[in-house]
Amino acid sequence: MTEDDIRKNAFAMPMHNPAYPPGPYRFVDREYLIITYRTDPKLLEALIPAPLKLAEPVVKYEFINMPDSTGFGHYCESGQVIPVTLDGVAGGYVHSMYLNDHPPIAAGRELWGFPKKLGDPELRVHKDTLMGTLDYSDFRVATGTMGFKHKALDREVVAKSMATPSFLLKIIPHVDGSARICELVQYALTDITVKGAWSGPGALDLRDHALAPVADLPVLEVLSTVHIIADLTLPLGTVAFDYLAKR
Repeated sequence: MTEDDIRKNAFAMPMHNPAYPPGPYRFVDREYLIITYRTDPKLLEALIPAPLKLAEPVVKYEFINMPDSTGFGHYCESGQVIPVTLDGVAGGYVHSMYLNDHPPIAAGRELWGFPKKLGDPELRVHKDTLMGTLDYSDFRVATGTMGFKHKALDREVVAKSMATPSFLLKIIPHVDGSARICELVQYALTDITVKGAWSGPGALDLRDHALAPVADLPVLEVLSTVHIIADLTLPLGTVAFDYLAKR
């Protein structure tokens, strides 16, 4: 294998058998339980990387089931998104993500900089309740519940909200342990078809854990709870800010 072969064919690790295929990635029947809650603004300010700015002192806690995703198969995900702005543009800063499938963990971290760790999330219907859970090292760290399909929502409004930008802090270390890549990445979902969206009563319980610290952003008040089923495409991202560039 020549140097030119490597330059031409290098995409992801391992080179001879990458952990995931090239994007973009299509998701069918992606299902969300999103619980928006109020938390301590001082804690949020300490976590949000500049030049992002806090939009409001809330967190969107998400449980997501993805039964049909390009190259990734069927997996579940759970994490926290913080409403922010960048140069006046509203979006969400992805603060934490836990999921149970290696290819999307590897792709998410290497391509966009998603803060993904291995965990054991689940989203399912239990009788009259939509229930999301997250276990880490056999310990329950998050439980979210919602009354199943109590009130239908406007699908166009929901689709528009899903198309807003998301921001990620991507860090790739050099061989000496210093940061070789340190940048703010931006992306937005495309080709969104909302198949159903509902609201209902909701509750969220977060528990302390040293390695899955979702409870570090405590629940002061649940503001809204939404259940969404949609098809969508996750495109590749763009660099919104390079922390290592000379200024």
